[in-house]
Amino acid sequence: MRRITWLIALVLAAGVLTAAGCGGDDDDSGDGGSSSSSGGGGETLTVTADPGGAISWDKTKLNAKAGPVTLKLVNQSSVAHAIEVEGNGVEEETDTVTGKDAEVTVDLKAGTYEYYCPVDGHRQTMKGTLTVE
Repeated sequence: MRRITWLIALVLAAGVLTAAGCGGDDDDSGDGGSSSSSGGGGETLTVTADPGGAISWDKTKLNAKAGPVTLKLVNQSSVAHAIEVEGNGVEEETDTVTGKDAEVTVDLKAGTYEYYCPVDGHRQTMKGTLTVE
């Protein structure tokens, strides 16, 4: 009986953590209806924050095809980061995370976009260009 109680507690805790990770303030709000929530078809582009805590990313140039594009932020450091994409009427960002990943999916037209970390003081060194064809 004690083992079943322990198992139920673990399952409930996992469910709470999963539900907490699904929330967000700006992921689903659109500027001009140009974004969608995380997931869906299209391309996924991954940008990784320095795992040692430096205010830098592994990529400063990304390329994608027009349509749904998911930007995935991998942040295994103890420093909080997010990723925001901006340009051509689009301005969407992930939740700010520490020690975990975050994603935002946007419907992008051909053009040039900027992506950056919107955390105070990070944008100067954590930015890049996303070219969509």
